[in-house]
Amino acid sequence: MASVQKEIIIDADPAAVWAIIRDFTDGPVRMAPGFVTDSRLDEPDVRVVTFADGTVLRERLIALDDEPRRLVFSVIGGTMQPAHDNASMQVVPHGDGRSRFVWIHDVRPDDLTIPMGAGMDHGLNIFKQTVESSSEHLG
Repeated sequence: MASVQKEIIIDADPAAVWAIIRDFTDGPVRMAPGFVTDSRLDEPDVRVVTFADGTVLRERLIALDDEPRRLVFSVIGGTMQPAHDNASMQVVPHGDGRSRFVWIHDVRPDDLTIPMGAGMDHGLNIFKQTVESSSEHLG
């Protein structure tokens, strides 16, 4: 099994960043508007996320823990159907009013790390820009 880990420093309060990530239904659109075009609940713990390129992912919520600001989910279907996927997103304080955002995907087959990594990079850049340009980030 291969892992893809991405981290980015965001000039925004951890509580503001976490408010977006913990929003399981609308968080993906709030995180990367334009890159993610739709996110909706399909079942109580399954969301369907649609990307601008036509990719559709079904993602199951595994854990949502406010104390460590950590969300865990798994891609369970859609246009990408990994044999196994486990993803975590965590927001950690990083100095004065800043956040370190850590996103990890453990996935099988290993060759899915290439498209996943590229999508994660693109999404993180949009996320950073979106949050830092918003007045919400002040905490």
